[in-house]
Amino acid sequence: MSEPIIKVEGLGKKYIISHEGKESYTALRDVISRKAKKMAGFQKEQKSKEEFWALKDVSFEVNQGDAVGIIGRNGAGKSTLLKILSRITEPSKGRIEINGRIASLLEVGTGFHPELTGRENIFLNGAILGMSRVEIKRKFDEIVDFSGVEKFLDTPVKRYSSGMYVRLAFAVAAHLEPEILVVDEVLAVGDAEFQKKCLGKMSDVSKNEGRTVLFVSHQLSAISNLCNRGICLASGQVIYNGDVKTAINKYLESNKEINTNSYSNDINDSPEIFFSKIVCANNAINIGDDLTIDIDFNEKYLGKELVINVNIYDFAGDLMAHVINDDDSFSPKNQQNGRLAVKLKNVNLPSGKYFLSFWVGYGHSVQIEALERILSFEVGGQDGFIKRTTPYPSHGKLVLQSEWIGN
Repeated sequence: MSEPIIKVEGLGKKYIISHEGKESYTALRDVISRKAKKMAGFQKEQKSKEEFWALKDVSFEVNQGDAVGIIGRNGAGKSTLLKILSRITEPSKGRIEINGRIASLLEVGTGFHPELTGRENIFLNGAILGMSRVEIKRKFDEIVDFSGVEKFLDTPVKRYSSGMYVRLAFAVAAHLEPEILVVDEVLAVGDAEFQKKCLGKMSDVSKNEGRTVLFVSHQLSAISNLCNRGICLASGQVIYNGDVKTAINKYLESNKEINTNSYSNDINDSPEIFFSKIVCANNAINIGDDLTIDIDFNEKYLGKELVINVNIYDFAGDLMAHVINDDDSFSPKNQQNGRLAVKLKNVNLPSGKYFLSFWVGYGHSVQIEALERILSFEVGGQDGFIKRTTPYPSHGKLVLQSEWIGN
């Protein structure tokens, strides 16, 4: 029997989190006074430190040709694991053996130099993977054709949209013949047609070319169709490693715990966050009812032109519906305080449990904050599901009308 292409033993990743003494408000004079006292030796700066283990004693093996889906809730350790395997982050403990070249696509722009053109970045990535110029040129036309960015090939990638960035980055990662292809949720940035194309390529890479794929996604249907194995993480630990369908069931069981209609975060602890409080006012509705969501946000973002997305996922992790504030010509820029609401009208979903995710950013690509599956609600009554008829399947299966309410 051949050696595994990836072998992980007792892997751990520890972060040290510093906490300063909490104050509701700190003026500049207070900061200056504190520093002066510290310099004079009258006061020691009050800080406490806490250990946080993003991964704890993770062990598994991956064989050549395996397509492995890595699933788990936010904070489970999925992205940390991929960053360690991709040699972006050093582990705190444990041992990893990797027998082959890894191409990673973990976030928009991974491995690209923003000042270089698309053409130059293709050759740069190939060189990083240890390929000769001749090998890269042999694959060059195929990469460009797959990415669809031929017209912008000699433009610096810093001017690319997030969708163009991802298309080229995936094309490079998949076509430069790495033994191991690592892909995080970043494909969600692309349109539905390109996502389908990427999944097809990953399937071809694994099943027909015998290469190994590690894939993180919240879309369980994509995991089920692509992968033959699943690793389910929870709180930084492996709770299941084996058959992909069993892994998905373990993940769904853990999702049952998301049973809340409110979320809050302290702006004083995290000054860069956007969402301070989100409440789903009526989290048990009947088919066809409206669903109102109240949002409190950080007032530092008042006056900013922002895009806010609300996504609804079903229990299996498939996107059912999507609404966005600029579809309704609503902008937080005109708010007088950090409060708004969105009413989802005629929620005509089948009866069952659903989860809400939120995203906010500048435009559609520069993220401020993303909250995945933080709230849940239930739909009851007789099914009256209407399938989407618009040409935007990446926005879900149901067309929802929304009303954004300001002050």
